[in-house]
Amino acid sequence: MTDNDLLTNELAGLAADAPAGLLDRVAARWVRVPGPLGDLYVASTDQGIAYVRTDKVVHGEDGAFAASFRKRFARPLLPGDRLPAGLGPALRTGRTSGLRFDLRGSTDFEQAVLRTALTIPRGQVRPYSWVARQIGRPRAVRAVGSALARNPVPLLIPCHRVTRSDGTIGDYVFGSEMKESLLQAEQVNLEEVRELARAGFHYIGSDTTGIVCFPTCPHGRRITAAHRHGFRSVEAAEAAGYRPCKYCRPAPEQASADREVADSVPE
Repeated sequence: MTDNDLLTNELAGLAADAPAGLLDRVAARWVRVPGPLGDLYVASTDQGIAYVRTDKVVHGEDGAFAASFRKRFARPLLPGDRLPAGLGPALRTGRTSGLRFDLRGSTDFEQAVLRTALTIPRGQVRPYSWVARQIGRPRAVRAVGSALARNPVPLLIPCHRVTRSDGTIGDYVFGSEMKESLLQAEQVNLEEVRELARAGFHYIGSDTTGIVCFPTCPHGRRITAAHRHGFRSVEAAEAAGYRPCKYCRPAPEQASADREVADSVPE
């Protein structure tokens, strides 16, 4: 007898009728759905999407996905009969504003990191240090990397859009090759980012607007070569008379750095 049968039998044996929706509060549901780079297994609860794995990671085996879910969440998992609300459009467009997520298995710090990653638009990347500053923990860069590595819903919470400041893409729960493929599918110009980083530039500014941006910011991409200037830091750009873009929100590297002791969790 399977775990699913045992759960159903136990609920059927209740002395009184179970409250409406009890099963969905106890068990999660899973579906298999086409994703941007192959099929995805997606588990959701009554609170939202809770877990995502690729077909490749679980070798296309339903049981392997269920075992992986139960190991992490210690919760029953049953087949679902429909997609979670908004999942189809989110996978087609990369925009996840219509999705609900169940992040109760993550710490408060991890949830802050993941919700910040959600704000990174499709086709853009941000460095780990930017995420750390956005959550008010500017020196917790390594801990940010660890939190992203534990992202229970990759692809939907786009941790693949967080990269290293040296121009390399960094690690990813599904492997660096998939991370690069996802970014290329979103039209991120990775080679330009790498070339700028090799030249020591992590930000670009326009001498006509006096604004400095991340290289993948749409406003930054519109700067013509004749008016584009590279900067190693926001501080250097500000010293040259530039102000940070209000859209992509680059921030001085040292802002509030003295408030936080560097975390020692490995990335």
